[in-house]
Amino acid sequence: MKILLVNKFFFMKGGAETVYFQERDMLLSEGVKIVEFSMQHEKNIESEYSEFFVQNVDYYQKQTIKDKLATAINFIHNRQACEKLQALLEQEKPDLVHFHNIYHQLTPSIIKVAKQFGCKTVLTAHDTKIACPSYTMYRNGHTCEACVHGSVWNATKYRCQEGSLSKSVLLSLEAIYQKISKNYQYLDAIVSPSRFLGRFIQQKLPHNRIEVIVNGIDENVSLEGIKDNGYYLYLGRLSQEKGVPTLAEAHQLMTEKAGLKIVGDGPEFNQLKENYPTAELLGFKSGEELLTLIKEAKAVIVPSECYENCSMSVIEAMSYGKPVIGSKIGGIPEQIKDGIDGYLFEAGNAQALADKLDLLVKEPVKTIDMGKNARERFLSKYTLTKHKNDLLNLYQELLKG
Repeated sequence: MKILLVNKFFFMKGGAETVYFQERDMLLSEGVKIVEFSMQHEKNIESEYSEFFVQNVDYYQKQTIKDKLATAINFIHNRQACEKLQALLEQEKPDLVHFHNIYHQLTPSIIKVAKQFGCKTVLTAHDTKIACPSYTMYRNGHTCEACVHGSVWNATKYRCQEGSLSKSVLLSLEAIYQKISKNYQYLDAIVSPSRFLGRFIQQKLPHNRIEVIVNGIDENVSLEGIKDNGYYLYLGRLSQEKGVPTLAEAHQLMTEKAGLKIVGDGPEFNQLKENYPTAELLGFKSGEELLTLIKEAKAVIVPSECYENCSMSVIEAMSYGKPVIGSKIGGIPEQIKDGIDGYLFEAGNAQALADKLDLLVKEPVKTIDMGKNARERFLSKYTLTKHKNDLLNLYQELLKG
């Protein structure tokens, strides 16, 4: 079996890249021949196929009016990406092409190229881009489904891209182009990491095959040094839509005593530091230092106020036997069994979250039991082995068809 893996970034950048490289390593370990297609970048890891990589596209650099026009066209349909992919397909002749994060830089136009070449095609939806031109389904402090149930011109109407009319128009035009060109209809399967996201995709693409394959991480993690040092832990971007201000407020509303450690960086950092002195802001952490923070936490908090897909923070916490308190929004309720391996609370409700935080402090024995249940649930549903088997089964089924 020869698989061509496609992602616009070929270095570790975010959640999509975490899954991409996990799957790449996983497939290599199974003896699958892997071919790679991406975008040129100074941070890229080595690839024997880098000569086929597309010229770097940076939408944030200063440009002339002529360059801006060319960039806008590439944003919708990247001709060079199509040509480069065609050349790579002719050289390597893969059986199947698996697309990950391809929007805007590589563009969904490359899906049609792969399908017309004769390959089976799969795309993993890491976010809500297919349903929402601006990716997030979040606007003015609230979730938004305007473009799911109505016209994609809502992205322009509400200036969803950084408040910019021109950028928002481009998002709407790109969404209209995808609808007309039917690039997504050339997919043999779309992998959704949650049923929640799958339903939105199915609304936009009613005739496409949607397969729910949840994210996974290596189950062979060291459980040595796990204990409860009496603090709650948040991991991720410090932004309003991630619910970090709500978490910090909830911590102040607690009647019981417990610490709060916040790991990450983002636009809310200074506001949190100024207004919530009881929260310990640790900045970005990685490696053993991050693992120790997880292992010694009472529980991990995922207070998102935007639609999460299949939260890696939840899975990582569960892998170390930590209960998770998560907001009742998006795909999070699919991951947490309320009262069994964690708690759910109303998104954005600081008092409701504070009540759950207090509960775990008051019930130390139940907290231990929840942690054990979380580990068991992880082993039954969210391991990398299960993810690998589900993905390989999908590949094999498509290739037989």
